[in-house]
Amino acid sequence: MKRLLGLLTNWSEKILSVAPEHVQRQARQKAKRLLRLVGGNPNLFLSDPAVQRPHDPGQGSGQSVAHKGDAVDEAIKRSQQWLLQRQAEAGYWAYELEADTTLTAEYLMLRRFLGLVDPEKQRKAVRYLIDAQVLEGGWPIYYGGPPEISASVKAYFALKLCGVSAAEPFMEKARTMILSKGGVVGANVFTKIALALLDQYDWRGIPSMPVEIVLLPPRFLFSLYALSYWSRTVLTPLLIIFHYKPICRIPKEQGIDELYLTAREWVNFRCEPPFRKDHRWLTWRNFFITLDGVLRFYERVVPQGLRKKAVARAAQWMLKRMEGDGGLGAIYPAMANSVVALRWLGYEVDHPLVRKGLREIEALEVHEGDAMHLQPCFSPVWDTPLTMNALIESGLPQDHPALVKAARWTLSQQCRKVGDWIVSSPTAEPGGWSFQFENEFYPDNDDTAVVVMALSKIKMPEWDAQRDGMRRGMRWTLAMQGSDGGWGAYDKDNNRMFLNQIPFADHRALLDPSTADLAGRELEMLGALGFDLRHPAAVRALRFLWKNQEADGSWYGRWGVNYVYGTWSVLAGLKAIGEDMQARYVRRAVAWLVSKQNPDGGWGESCRSYAEADAHGVGESTPSQTAWALLALLCAGEVDSLSVLRGVNYLLRQQDAQGFWSECKHTGTGFPRVFYLRYHGYCQYFPFWALSMYRSLKTRGRSRADENREQNRQHGRFRFEA
Repeated sequence: MKRLLGLLTNWSEKILSVAPEHVQRQARQKAKRLLRLVGGNPNLFLSDPAVQRPHDPGQGSGQSVAHKGDAVDEAIKRSQQWLLQRQAEAGYWAYELEADTTLTAEYLMLRRFLGLVDPEKQRKAVRYLIDAQVLEGGWPIYYGGPPEISASVKAYFALKLCGVSAAEPFMEKARTMILSKGGVVGANVFTKIALALLDQYDWRGIPSMPVEIVLLPPRFLFSLYALSYWSRTVLTPLLIIFHYKPICRIPKEQGIDELYLTAREWVNFRCEPPFRKDHRWLTWRNFFITLDGVLRFYERVVPQGLRKKAVARAAQWMLKRMEGDGGLGAIYPAMANSVVALRWLGYEVDHPLVRKGLREIEALEVHEGDAMHLQPCFSPVWDTPLTMNALIESGLPQDHPALVKAARWTLSQQCRKVGDWIVSSPTAEPGGWSFQFENEFYPDNDDTAVVVMALSKIKMPEWDAQRDGMRRGMRWTLAMQGSDGGWGAYDKDNNRMFLNQIPFADHRALLDPSTADLAGRELEMLGALGFDLRHPAAVRALRFLWKNQEADGSWYGRWGVNYVYGTWSVLAGLKAIGEDMQARYVRRAVAWLVSKQNPDGGWGESCRSYAEADAHGVGESTPSQTAWALLALLCAGEVDSLSVLRGVNYLLRQQDAQGFWSECKHTGTGFPRVFYLRYHGYCQYFPFWALSMYRSLKTRGRSRADENREQNRQHGRFRFEA
């Protein structure tokens, strides 16, 4: 059967590639017709396949000859030009990082709380919120998803704060939807905190979090350092806010009393989420709910001297991490909380620290025509090395000025300070990279691995600086390997999972445990530097991946949606480190990917897959997820398979004349089930990368990443001691 499919693939490629242009156009127009074949996936169609030609030594650098009929070459050329034209003068690439409507709604609430309403920004944000409402009446947390109660409550309230009447038909529709899901009391804790600040929810309904938490030793069972980076930076200013419990009064007509099923004054908050107990008596959740009652009593009797010391310690911790240019944690929720905390610590609105915090938040605004929304943070140290990896695979010379400029900028972003990670990994030395323009305290393993991979493929004039930066990066991230053999994103062994049961953590994302997608990325980094399966970190990582493979053969994707992302990351890592790609567990992963291919030739996976088992690997095709699947299959040696050909054709059909792929779905993950991301760069550099790797393998027999690894392995250019 494999031989038959191979013959069909080659035959179709040759016929279509030599056809006249008008015949090819007709073939594209008929591409929606399905050709049913016996064996493999039943719904297949072919159009615009890549041309297979042997490498012509006279062309230099191994690039295939430009040819009118070569759809893959043309697509790569267009995409390469599109990307190069969008490089910033400083050398980086940065695309918008889009979330959902919650941040924009929270931003409107923040400005109202601070008394800093900007009529024009408010008008544009209202336009955005109204346009984002779905037919069911509410607001979703990912494109194409159902209305979500917390996002809907925030959007509804933000609109009322801005003067929108509750009598508007779209508001009535939203109200009906919210009430059908339980009303305000059904929203999550962070929504209730935002409402409490504006007197729309009772502080009694918020879980108790005494500020004295900051005084606990770092190694204590529940301390700031037992939490993930994002939880730590969001919670610390909140502890100050919880102490003061500030309230901004608003006119009654702008409130949301109509979103309560039971009149607010009659609500028994101890019987509503997040205080609703499990039916089973002995559970961690019930324990923490009981503990919350004890803490409430403690709040009434805590010595004022101790409380004053704790507030001062929290403020000191927060202010130290606000010193850079990116704001606290360089993520919106922490940045917004820090500004509110500063106000209640006595800082006036015109104080330089408050103004600085507001400027950093305002920088996250995205204005599009008559609308405005907020992105959660910037992603240049993620977008840049991924774009560099893709450009190298496309055949751009390793010393190309654009790549050297990008490498120099990337090296300048290396974190040289000791950050919070020192608590979990005291032997580590600074050297990682963060996600944003500036987030010195919080480098992460994912960014660091991708940066080191990209730098290993570049030929910089500053060889010593390049090598030293890569050495520092590799040593830092290897020191962050967990005791289970995997990696979390920001800390080592941040895995006390029972803490996700505390009432405050109803989003179930308080921690940062090891995940398969990060383990795969670290293996890929080690392979790029010339290491193989014998490296001690690789041995431990392989055990972790064997243990965490799903029964169907896939791997979970914590930071991308979802099993397609996780499986790509792992297979790419296994290929790079020298694993046998015919191993049984690898073939199970390949079979799973092939089984999830859509009739249009692409792959897609909905954010719903984080909550529902039957949605794993299921969803409408997207360019980014199709690219991940293709990269995974190509790493597994499936270059001549019909499944890969169909995927390539899907990407070719989706690209426009300017080299752009359009994608509206959220394929990135902030917090599974709670917060999703749409990386606007994903649908550009990942399809470009996949097509480039496909061309390399078809015309050269190996990818450029393979060649680079082999060179590094033979010459030992980056064989640093761990």
